[in-house]
Amino acid sequence: MPDGKLNDLTIYDAHAAEWWSDEVRWVRALRNMVPARLRHFDRYMAWEGAQVLDLGCAGGFMAEALHDRGARVHAIDPAEEAVAAARAHAAQAGRDIAYAVGVGEALPYADASFDAVVCVDVLEHVTDWPRVLAEMARVLRPGGWFLFDTINRTALARLAVVGVAEGLLRLLPRGTHDPALFIRPREIARELEGLGFVLAPLSGLGPVGMTRRGDPRFGRLPFTGILYMGAARRTPGPG
Repeated sequence: MPDGKLNDLTIYDAHAAEWWSDEVRWVRALRNMVPARLRHFDRYMAWEGAQVLDLGCAGGFMAEALHDRGARVHAIDPAEEAVAAARAHAAQAGRDIAYAVGVGEALPYADASFDAVVCVDVLEHVTDWPRVLAEMARVLRPGGWFLFDTINRTALARLAVVGVAEGLLRLLPRGTHDPALFIRPREIARELEGLGFVLAPLSGLGPVGMTRRGDPRFGRLPFTGILYMGAARRTPGPG
């Protein structure tokens, strides 16, 4: 952790060249989370032919998974090198994904552009997450879905994510997270309600086993005290 820095987002560019190599354990862990997230999101969204934004795409794991479900995918992230790696990998496989470099607080898309916005491993890293939600709502069509996960601001989450995952097990680089940026469910629920969304029941997300390489496998959990996933539908009327 350089100079005690927290919420160190330089790691995404620093490991961009290795994103699809399976050589970096914490990157593999991020990839292993995608199936569990999608199994939850599939309950709400029919992907085939849908216009979908992957907000905070990093190196493209979720964007490619959404594309393979039949969605028409746009993806954006501020990590320029990670986006370049994502773009190159998609091109090699013939996947038509529209990648862009940018931030969630100022999305370069027209109003009501998307049927769904997917935002995972993002909100706990931004300093103005209400602004990100406002931009998400702007680019989402009425009746569209906001599908997300983030980290709860609890003592247990701080211990599990910072103390254990970053410190003890080194599943993440030290300094990846700042616990002060974690978000309680009631906070995000209040913000989404104010933007005209109806929030479905939340689900926990966490390790449910191990891979042959000793990496965690992830699944839905009944407990939301650490990681939680959500689905919120924008009401058809004015929000």
